[in-house]
Amino acid sequence: MRIEQIRQRLRELGAKPCHEERVLRAWSRVRSIDTRHQKAEDFLPLPVREALPGIAAELQALARLHSEHPGEDGSERLLIELSDGQTVESVLLPRGGLCVSTQVGCTVGCVFCMTGQDGLLRQLGSTEIVAQVALARGRRNVDKVVFMGMGEPAHNLDNVIEAIHLLGTAGGIGHKNLVFSTVGDRRVFERLPEGPVKPALALSLHSTDPELRARLLPKAPRMAPAELVELGERYARATDYPIQYQWTLLAGINDGEAEMDGIAKLLAGKYAVMNLIPYNSVSGLGYRRPSWERAAELARSLHRRGVLTKLRRSAGQDVDGGCGQLRARTAIGV
Repeated sequence: MRIEQIRQRLRELGAKPCHEERVLRAWSRVRSIDTRHQKAEDFLPLPVREALPGIAAELQALARLHSEHPGEDGSERLLIELSDGQTVESVLLPRGGLCVSTQVGCTVGCVFCMTGQDGLLRQLGSTEIVAQVALARGRRNVDKVVFMGMGEPAHNLDNVIEAIHLLGTAGGIGHKNLVFSTVGDRRVFERLPEGPVKPALALSLHSTDPELRARLLPKAPRMAPAELVELGERYARATDYPIQYQWTLLAGINDGEAEMDGIAKLLAGKYAVMNLIPYNSVSGLGYRRPSWERAAELARSLHRRGVLTKLRRSAGQDVDGGCGQLRARTAIGV
């Protein structure tokens, strides 16, 4: 189901745009609609009021909590069951953040990621994306949403953009606090600047070597790292948000000095932040993360060469919460 279908349904019941926004605001912010004390112009038409309980029940059924997995770092990984029984993952992050999924599965096939092992099962509707936010807001405050969970947002662009628009308006989330994460797709750079809500952008780089990046992200669009950075820089300057470059540190693969030299060459002087993220180990995939000391030294070396760098701790490492792992463990009954 898409958000536009909800709007159309409300319009058929006699709702005006202000009424649509009121209903969608209450849902996305987990607030009740009090019809007892309101201005005349805000009063919902009777057919809308009569339909509200049914609509609310349908929206609540879009995403239900299947299981919760709190981490020692203050994060909480949530396995979310959708109305058709499929599951996706959301992650409540410390300090008001939430990571949401945009697909059941993924087609990119990153070799170090569990999510893409079974390919793409289906797209999430825009309502299912927002429903993850509503469910999370029922547990704690959420004022930042990152589209970095299961799936590649660029491969579900219409639904993701529709969800971003709602969250950045009725949902009350600042545009810079909506972060669209992608491996890189030219359609992203064409579509995102057109909308009224322009999210921040996170680009998954992982290597400055085109051949190695193609091996790590075998089904990503063939974009050279230099081209990806150039497109990112244009978006950053146009929106006045720095680009966040994501770099999953894989021991012995992309944590060498040649890669650090490549990052410095590509990003020095750019309106950008490099996020170094030690790999969240996935059993059976054969990759491992470098030591924290090694990762910290890499971050310092990039700082010295003029690249603003942040060393991130991947949320939920103590509960083996890498993207796709909760869903996979549930599927095999572990």
